[in-house]
Amino acid sequence: MNSPFNNRIQAGQQLAEKLQPYQNQDNTVVLALPRGGVPVAYGIAKKLHLPLDICLVRKLGIPEHPELAMGAIALGGVKILNIDVIEWRKISPQIIEEVTQKEQLELQRREQVYRGEQPFPKIYNQTVILVDDGIATGATIKAAIAIIKKQQAKHIIVAVPVAPPSICQELSHEVDQLICLKTPENLHSISFWYDDFSQSTDEEVCSLLFLSSQYYLI
Repeated sequence: MNSPFNNRIQAGQQLAEKLQPYQNQDNTVVLALPRGGVPVAYGIAKKLHLPLDICLVRKLGIPEHPELAMGAIALGGVKILNIDVIEWRKISPQIIEEVTQKEQLELQRREQVYRGEQPFPKIYNQTVILVDDGIATGATIKAAIAIIKKQQAKHIIVAVPVAPPSICQELSHEVDQLICLKTPENLHSISFWYDDFSQSTDEEVCSLLFLSSQYYLI
């Protein structure tokens, strides 16, 4: 299969070409949505010589189809619900609460594994480039935008390799800039747009964050 993107890092390098004005900017940070967004963000951060960190968000998938988001949560009590999906699938408040509690535990686990004792980066009055490996429903990226706005970032730029045009249009009203390389009407799935879409691991996330901290100090 010959997809638009070889892998996540290469997709990030392509996005970096569109983000050249932010290269070497002291007041700019790249924030990735783990796990899949981290390699994409690494490709951006390395090419533009910007610091890389993570914005922890968890998708609330419906039990019988976990990839379909009925919402998302982020640290700090942020919760976004996809009402259309909830009504379409007739999901009860009890199911939403059960899934939320489960994902809250995973959110806390990842916070410990990826960040340890390190606090969330100070993004007050900063320009934030928010990155994921693609957008399907928009629930997770909206939760991330909410937490970044809560921290009073100066500018928010969403940068993703692929997303439906309707989602791009919706998100463009919530952020200062949206950069998306491919906007297919029929997304199928995000994996369809990559030759290599193997699952990112905790080890890969930690490794790329470490490598990023090393090159940025050079």
